[in-house]
Amino acid sequence: MIRLLKLVPDDTNIGFLKWRNIAIGISILLTIGSMVLVAQRGLNFGVDFVGGQMIRTTFTQSAEAPIGDLRDKVSDLGYGDPIIQRFGDANEVSIRMKLPEGSAETPELANQMADAITGMMQDTYPGVRIDGVDSVSGKVSEELMSKGIWSLVGAMAAITLYIWIRFEWQFGLGAIFALSHDVAMTFGFFALTQLEFDLNIVAALLTIIGYSLNDTIVIYDRVRENLMKYRKMDIIPLLDLSINETLARTVMTSLTTLVALTALLVWGADATFGFAAAMALGVVVGTYSTVYMAGPVLVWLKVGPDSFVPIDSGDKKSERVGGPEEVG
Repeated sequence: MIRLLKLVPDDTNIGFLKWRNIAIGISILLTIGSMVLVAQRGLNFGVDFVGGQMIRTTFTQSAEAPIGDLRDKVSDLGYGDPIIQRFGDANEVSIRMKLPEGSAETPELANQMADAITGMMQDTYPGVRIDGVDSVSGKVSEELMSKGIWSLVGAMAAITLYIWIRFEWQFGLGAIFALSHDVAMTFGFFALTQLEFDLNIVAALLTIIGYSLNDTIVIYDRVRENLMKYRKMDIIPLLDLSINETLARTVMTSLTTLVALTALLVWGADATFGFAAAMALGVVVGTYSTVYMAGPVLVWLKVGPDSFVPIDSGDKKSERVGGPEEVG
């Protein structure tokens, strides 16, 4: 008979919450650092959010793109200073330009600018390959930015309301605390790396919110069950017990998701790299925050069996009153 592989033994007994103060301290520092990075360095917004044109090109006959020379030659065309960044390999770059004045009324002006830039590169750099030209008007970019922000805010608000109704307000606060931490870490990562922040990353953030919420609800549901089952058990050992009981599911879900994302990061197309990077970070941070953000909030809010679970006259012979050392 083939034995099933178990990444987490049935008798796993880890006291996660004893490290909660250290974990919270580290998380607070990282969150503050992320906000400082976003404030100082900003995000490398894609054309989706800032408007303009982006030309992606590859210098097939060079190991490295001549960024300095290319910047000077594009500037000499009279359309303004370009923003040129590596896009994937060292010989791949993206050129971002503001739309010419009057392009809102005359869209042909944007096409003329793109033709002038691509024509110059093909004449100047033998073997250059134009991989794509994207154009977004300023009005559309503002609308996309607004909708992206509201989608994130709306998703988090709806999640908080759902958990509030499904459980209690303390659980709702715990979930929004964990989700805010995950989103802040992702913003900080993109501010640090200056990877392009576009609509794909907004989609990744929404997916991260959903993933983290799913993990949080699984643990919260077990916490609620244990609150009803073990009336005299202290909240910290009860949280440890609940996390250990759901640990196998958490580890398996996170690892299988990371395997797929690693494949995307290593072998995927350049267009999906930012999405995969955000998702990979989100899976790790989301798993961490479910344990060390969502859990400790319940401790701080004095959650216990008497907080909102009605006392019944059921059989209490199997009730646990000890700490995590008694789990198993």
